[in-house]
Amino acid sequence: MNPSSPNFIARYHLPGLFEFYELYKIFLPLWREHQDWFYPWCDIASIYGSPADCLWGGGRAGFGEADAGDVLALMREYGISARLTFSNSLLREEHLSDKKCNELCRLFSTKSFSAGNFTTDSVLSENDCDRTSTKAPIQNGVIIHSDLLAAYIRKNYPSLYLVSSTTKVLTDFDDFESELKREDFLYVVPDFRLNKKFDRLTVLDQRQKDKTEFLCNECCNFACTDRKACYENVSRLNLGEDLPPHKCRQPGGEGGYKFSLAKKNPGFIGIEDIQKTYLPMGFSNFKIEGRGLGSAIILEFLLYYMTKPEHQLEVREAVYLDSMLDLF
Repeated sequence: MNPSSPNFIARYHLPGLFEFYELYKIFLPLWREHQDWFYPWCDIASIYGSPADCLWGGGRAGFGEADAGDVLALMREYGISARLTFSNSLLREEHLSDKKCNELCRLFSTKSFSAGNFTTDSVLSENDCDRTSTKAPIQNGVIIHSDLLAAYIRKNYPSLYLVSSTTKVLTDFDDFESELKREDFLYVVPDFRLNKKFDRLTVLDQRQKDKTEFLCNECCNFACTDRKACYENVSRLNLGEDLPPHKCRQPGGEGGYKFSLAKKNPGFIGIEDIQKTYLPMGFSNFKIEGRGLGSAIILEFLLYYMTKPEHQLEVREAVYLDSMLDLF
């Protein structure tokens, strides 16, 4: 796609497939029915997450209670790719037989499933999604760290596409470029500290740019050296090891996530960056983090990245006044 074309859009990959199902159940109808409220240059390409306590899970632990069938029905209705976050970095051969994770992969890779009164039987095609259509056929994916798990999913669930996880902490651009060359992955998420390496980014070919998925709103200290250890701690927790959560030792880490601080991060990608820098360069995939945050913060991300300022209050009102959602 030509980046100078008006059809060249930002494709967002949003957090909380299971974690914020109730929020998306309110937001997505607004997204469809009030298209004039939202920027015309962006779209929702996928929503990612995993149920709480998934053995293969990574990135975050202990979140996500929504029913998988309900989640898939909602994503299929709005033509949005659903991604399982299975980025545990410490998996061994014996973990591959986990019943719950295999059942999720089987469900997400099927062409036909039922949830409540919703039934679909459609040919899967990632490029056949339309913001205005319902029950659009889509292809679902898995965000992955372990090469062992990647090989297992390729063999047993070949219709699921693979995303190379940011939990690999690819801070060296040469390593990132090597990852882009791997045919296994449809997308690769580099470490956020590579977001502004424009001297290297600009010379990637278009196929590599199409595979690159930038993490936009990371709040982690730019100089952090513990990021990989933090992710490994989550992997160990998901494997059932009894250990305390990782404590961030970086300046400001004790205060938790704050969007106001994330905006000051040298790796932050804002809407002007997307419009004026990344889209013209030929990049179109942008990941928003936040599975471990509250739904109120996720709403702020949806407002900032997708909603025209003059309509943000209307979106807030529609969400806040819905008695079915407890914002926290």
